[in-house]
Amino acid sequence: MSVLNYLLGSIFGFSLIWVPIAHAIIVLLFGFRMISVRRPVAVAIAWFLIVVMFPLVGVSLYILIGERPVGRRLTRKIIRMDKEYAAITEDMRKRYSADKQQLPVEGRALSLLAESKNGSPVIAGNQIALFTNSLEILQDFIDEINQAKNTLHLEFYIWALGGDADRVGEALIAAAKRGVACRVLLDSLGSKDWFKSSWPNRFRGAGIEVTEALPIQIGRFQFRRADLRLHRKIFVIDNSIVWTGSMNLVDPRTFKQDSGVGEWVDAMVRIEGPVASQFELTFSFDWSVDNPKITHFNAVAPAPTPVEGQVLAQEFSSGPVYRDDILYQVLLSAIMDAREELTITTPYFGPDDGLIQALMAAAGRGVKVTLIVPKLNDSTLVAWSSRSFYTDLMSAGVNIAEFHGGLLHTKSLLIDGRVAIFGSVNFDQRSLRLNFEISLIVYNLEFCSKLQALIESYLAQSDMVDPVAWAKRPHWRVLLENAAHLASPLL
Repeated sequence: MSVLNYLLGSIFGFSLIWVPIAHAIIVLLFGFRMISVRRPVAVAIAWFLIVVMFPLVGVSLYILIGERPVGRRLTRKIIRMDKEYAAITEDMRKRYSADKQQLPVEGRALSLLAESKNGSPVIAGNQIALFTNSLEILQDFIDEINQAKNTLHLEFYIWALGGDADRVGEALIAAAKRGVACRVLLDSLGSKDWFKSSWPNRFRGAGIEVTEALPIQIGRFQFRRADLRLHRKIFVIDNSIVWTGSMNLVDPRTFKQDSGVGEWVDAMVRIEGPVASQFELTFSFDWSVDNPKITHFNAVAPAPTPVEGQVLAQEFSSGPVYRDDILYQVLLSAIMDAREELTITTPYFGPDDGLIQALMAAAGRGVKVTLIVPKLNDSTLVAWSSRSFYTDLMSAGVNIAEFHGGLLHTKSLLIDGRVAIFGSVNFDQRSLRLNFEISLIVYNLEFCSKLQALIESYLAQSDMVDPVAWAKRPHWRVLLENAAHLASPLL
């Protein structure tokens, strides 16, 4: 027995001859697990490669983040409440069935798919406005709070400390003191600094209800995956007005200023009309699921009457437990439905092979496909992985623009200038399969025209990636991109 073998044997109590045997057993058992849960092939291969190379680390990571459980107790609660939720959405689909007749031909299939699996239907009679200045949006939030009469419901991934985000909090406290019922639902991880601050106690002291979504509990990782997050951005006022989009409750002048990417560039929409009730319904469902004191899901306030608006729209929610994979299907369908032009803005680009092939096929059949991503990203691994797709996409005719005016955080999909998907969804595996997301699908030419103008302003601050110059980049960059690409199914 060698000295090293003797030392390790003395420390761990076994001979090194058992190491390759244990390794083989771990890999074999993990392979059986991959087969039994039937994960997407790329995801399964990526995990298998990690476990083969680093068995103990790989298995530990898989236990933490490898599957999509939210915990047995929470899963049972979601399933029970989803049945109660289904009765409400079924009534909503019947009530607004006539509004489908107003859908443009090119939007009918997408709308039907989005409302499948217990989703929300398209609703007419709304007004919508697009906002792009984050500081002005925060001031608009404050104005909305000051004018609220009955209820204020806020659901965000991040509420960051400092700047005008604090002013929103002060306005909310003042509203609660004058009798407005206020509820705040924030993601435990995204808003961890906020939960550690004095704000939760101040809110509760003023009568504001606060719930921490998907709390990370040490010792329960084997029962609940730690990186399933509530990524939605919803602000509902009096069940008649809703704000949604890409922006968290953050002041861009102070948020992540040490990341070296500049200010975060966001966009939000304000919708007034009956579609707001769909967001109110989603908020109420999330609130009921995440609040341990609530055991059943009850009906929310009735939808308001239509306003003097002609906008057709529908709320589109998704998550890893209910409506499983519906987001993937909707994005894939939207890409395949495009006939003239398709533009995607996303801060994080990491699709699977199916979506990549769909984008390439769209470009191949003559659709003008444009992808706009930030030139600098706060996640180095995501940035390298994203660039690993460039060569294949550009060889198929996809245009890629890198935005240099900050970290472009707007998430949108514009199809043929007639249909828009706008909300919290990134074009990556995390949004597709892990996060609870929210979007608004809009079937309105005027709004799509405004979104197109915003996209043009992004392109004006972007550098188009030149396929010829890209092919000449150093080989070490190609290796880094391809190495990062191996991890893309897990990002």
